[in-house]
Formats: sequence, C-alpha cells, structure tokens
Amino acid sequence: MWDYTEKVKDHFYNPRNVGVIENPDGVGEVGSLACGDMLKLTFKLDDEGKIGDVKFQTFGCGSAIASASALTELIKGKTLEQADKITNQDIAEYLGGLPEEKMHCSVMGREALEAAIANYRGEKAPKEEGEIVCKCFGVTDKAIERAIKENGLTTVEQVTYYTKAGGGCGQCHPKIQEIIDRVIKETGGGIWRVKPERKKLSNIQKMKLVEETIKNEIAPALQKEGGDIELIDIEGDRVVVALRGTCSQCVLSGWTMQSFVQAKLREFVSPELVVEEAKE
Repeated sequence: MWDYTEKVKDHFYNPRNVGVIENPDGVGEVGSLACGDMLKLTFKLDDEGKIGDVKFQTFGCGSAIASASALTELIKGKTLEQADKITNQDIAEYLGGLPEEKMHCSVMGREALEAAIANYRGEKAPKEEGEIVCKCFGVTDKAIERAIKENGLTTVEQVTYYTKAGGGCGQCHPKIQEIIDRVIKETGGGIWRVKPERKKLSNIQKMKLVEETIKNEIAPALQKEGGDIELIDIEGDRVVVALRGTCSQCVLSGWTMQSFVQAKLREFVSPELVVEEAKE
C-alpha cells in the first residue's frame, strides 16, 4: 500500500484550481488516456506579467491530482521566469513527499508547466525533443536523461517510477540502462541518491490492490470504448484477466493487455507483476 502524507490526501480530496481558463495565455497538455495519465494546464498573466490565474484538468491517480493541485499553488503569483525554475522535486516536497513509485506524477506536472510556458512563448515543449525510447508511453531519450540527472536515478526501475518509461512491454529496458550508464560516466558518478527499501506487500494486500486497480483505474477506461475486463486469477506475481466487450475482438487487444493493463498494475501494485490473458 502507498504511504501518502496528509498534504497529498488534502490536495487529492480538495484539489485547488480545477478547471480550464477561457482565452488563456498559455496551454500545456501532456500524457494521454492511452498511457493512463493526462494533464492539461492553463494560465493567464496579470498586468504585471505574473501568473494571475491557473487551472488544471487531469485524468489519473490520486498522486496525479495532488501533484497538479500543488503545482498550481506553487506557481500562482510568480513570473514565468520564476515558475520555469520549479522542478518535480519542488512539487513533491511541497506535498511532504511522494512514494517513489508515484514520482512520475510530479514529473508530469513539471512537463505540463513547461509545455504551457513554451506555448505562450511560441516555442517547442522540451518533452517533444529527442528520440523515443519507450514506445509504450512515448518517452524520449532526452526526457529519460533529464530525469536521471535531476533526480539521481541509478536503475531502470527508478526511471520507470519517474517517467513511466519501461513500464509497459519492457523492450526498452536495455536502452534505458545504456542511457543510465552513459549519464553516470559523463557526470563522473555525481551525487546519487540511495534507493529507499521497497515495502513488500502481503498476498492479501497485493490481491486487494490488484482488484482495486482493475475496478478504479483500468475498467472505466475500457468501458468508455465499449469494452471491459474481468479478473480471473492471481497467483504470486501472475495476474490472469479476460477482456470483454469490444476489447475481446479488437486487433489491438495484445497491445491493450501489455501496454495498458499490465502497465497500470505495475504502476499501482508492483513492477514485478506479469499479466496474462485467460485462455477460454
């Protein structure tokens, strides 16, 4: 189970600045429904050139909502130059910390802010630069490299926590490791964080979390497209499910199973989970 601070819970249950600004000066959109997380940030400058109003809309977990809410509070009243210096670590620290597995939510907030500022300036958003390494989540080598440098990441697992890269099919893991090795070599090692020990879930906790994730995070997205999903069995780290409705006949069902269902369960439950489709 994730250990959330009271401030994270407050910004989740009582999010600030929700909505969309009409005729905004800047608009930033990152993520996608296919990837499971999406954030839209809009802002309007006041007469002094400061962020007078800012609002957000997001599709994602509690950490995504809390991170976006915190971001809006952090940048309100700041100039674009001041706002542009805010990092994902600033967002996490404002919330009193985030579980490492949820740090990608703070990164998504920072990326939305950068995209909105770039939109105002008529520039290309930094996230769009580079070569795509993780095709499941559309993460570039530049985004991975930046996350490694800014957060002191040393493992593929950590990169997944911060960027979602590698959280789908896993084919990009060797490339991610290459980027990690290169950055460490180029920086001479730098100052690297000690990875916190991951809390081990009991079998009951794991089963409950799998059921909740399917019910609250996966099924609603599939149902919007006329599909559905049924949990068949859980055995250790092996989760067996069956796609229903239109999803069961879709030619992209294999992609849905690996890049959405498995990715979501790895994000919310455990990166060791392997999802299989029931043979019926």
